[in-house]
Amino acid sequence: MKDPRDIIKRPVITERSSEFADRLKYVFEVDIRANKTEIKQAVEQIFKVKVAKVNTMRVPPKPKRYGRYSGYTKEWKKAIVQLAEGSKPLEFFEGSV
Repeated sequence: MKDPRDIIKRPVITERSSEFADRLKYVFEVDIRANKTEIKQAVEQIFKVKVAKVNTMRVPPKPKRYGRYSGYTKEWKKAIVQLAEGSKPLEFFEGSV
């Protein structure tokens, strides 16, 4: 089995993902080869919570320009993880504004 910290790369903290946190849903950037079962096990091991559901999507590369040079951003995979009822919220999403 892979190390859970290789599967979960980082949390995605945006305005929309902050609204998800109220409903115990959290967004992570994950390894592009990881499947839903691996993502679920990794979140449960790292944060010691129970996961109810995992939705994944691949974010396509977007064209970018820097002066006369053009290229693409990298393709990445995003996972929306919903915690089970009665689970405690994750700490790093609970920031003071």
